[in-house]
Amino acid sequence: MTFAGSWPAGLPVGDGWAEAPAYSDVIFPYDGSVVMSAPVGDAALAARAVEEALAVAPAMAALPSHARRAALTSAHDALAERRAEFERLLVLETGKPLVDCRVEVARTLVTLATAAEEVARLHGETVPLDLLPSGEGLIGFWTRRPIGVVAGITGFNYPLLLAAHKIAPAVAAGCPVIVKPAPATPLATLWLVHLLRSAGALPAAAVQLVTGDVAVGRTLVEDPRIGAVSFTGSAAAGHAIARAAAPTKVLLELGSNAALVVAADADLEAAADAVVRGGYYASGQACISVQRVLVEEAAHEEFLDLLAARMKDVVVGDPRSPETRVAPLIDPAATDRVLDWIDGSGARLVTGGVRDGRAIVPTVLADVPGGAAAWDEEIFGPVVCVRPVPDLDTAFATVNASRYGLHASVFTRSLATAFAAIERIEAGGVVVNEVPGFRADNMPYGGVKDSGIGREGPRFAIEEFTVTRMAIIRP
Repeated sequence: MTFAGSWPAGLPVGDGWAEAPAYSDVIFPYDGSVVMSAPVGDAALAARAVEEALAVAPAMAALPSHARRAALTSAHDALAERRAEFERLLVLETGKPLVDCRVEVARTLVTLATAAEEVARLHGETVPLDLLPSGEGLIGFWTRRPIGVVAGITGFNYPLLLAAHKIAPAVAAGCPVIVKPAPATPLATLWLVHLLRSAGALPAAAVQLVTGDVAVGRTLVEDPRIGAVSFTGSAAAGHAIARAAAPTKVLLELGSNAALVVAADADLEAAADAVVRGGYYASGQACISVQRVLVEEAAHEEFLDLLAARMKDVVVGDPRSPETRVAPLIDPAATDRVLDWIDGSGARLVTGGVRDGRAIVPTVLADVPGGAAAWDEEIFGPVVCVRPVPDLDTAFATVNASRYGLHASVFTRSLATAFAAIERIEAGGVVVNEVPGFRADNMPYGGVKDSGIGREGPRFAIEEFTVTRMAIIRP
């Protein structure tokens, strides 16, 4: 299952496309066929990209707002024209179902458009300096200035969208950006970078991309001249990056094991629908997909029956089909790990837990004990764990006992319960009567604890990629 590249050969480094030192096949997870051969960079090329970005940083910082907005708008329009091609490419390189790839492209378009709009809102304000007598007669105001070169490192599961959440805010803020995509899924990001560089509104070296292994990432994050590092991936990798990058500013969007609490007064049909919708999209390879479900005991058995009855409607198959909801994971190693976690969970298997070709049959585990990896860690596969709890206090305490805290949700008819959840659950986002996987790309998004630090969403990422500069004037 091949794809003809729609961008130049090599890697976008400096003003042109540098020759790649190596190439590696990108594999279609569904059948193991080669999508295309992708360029692979190395530490030397990453170091060159840093030098090129530093050289262009003054010009990028001085670029007028209309040029930054025009670049993002042009990239949005070019992507929109090629929407179906990007969707097909994402299916091939990620193996993710077509329905999820369509959502990814739609969300990328929103991210680019929102970042373009935020350029007009990048401003400061005046400060009353005469609160002390010594400030009488002084004029004070602050502005936002670009933080410098941004290094963006992305995960494999939503490669285009995750890259857009690094690149678009950096461009809007006036920062050069170097993006390193996941080795397994570089293609859609290469194409996006090509569209931005082709717009003509930016210096070409303002947006660069280097693929490669950990040595490439280390070169980017350890250089003290980098202004900010923005990483999306596992908690373990994020911790290592934070240590290696210090004292450079680091933004981390890490893992989770998102919880959904079902109160006894909830609409159980709606809650069961939500678990199916939110637990298996992207084949479970999403950091805020439903993984842990805590149900008040009075509703537990009825809820579990409703959930089990719906599992037959979760279609497993070819990700190119619009009906498919679960397809093979990114590679065989991921599949083996998830199956090992299921087997070692000590839970009652309600459904699934076996292979269907290269894919894992959508799985529901009941009565999962604490200490099981399937409950405590991020499973990143089509597995949902259900556990009864005696009351909502226990439910909230169990949610908070996790080392993660990205998104969580609660289903209830009670406004008091809804606000209690918002107040008490330790997470970057609390969703009421909807899946924890809901994300609008213009909202602040990020976690607490081992789910990361900092916030994405164009407005909030732009704030992270800029620094305040205070001006004090005595006329």
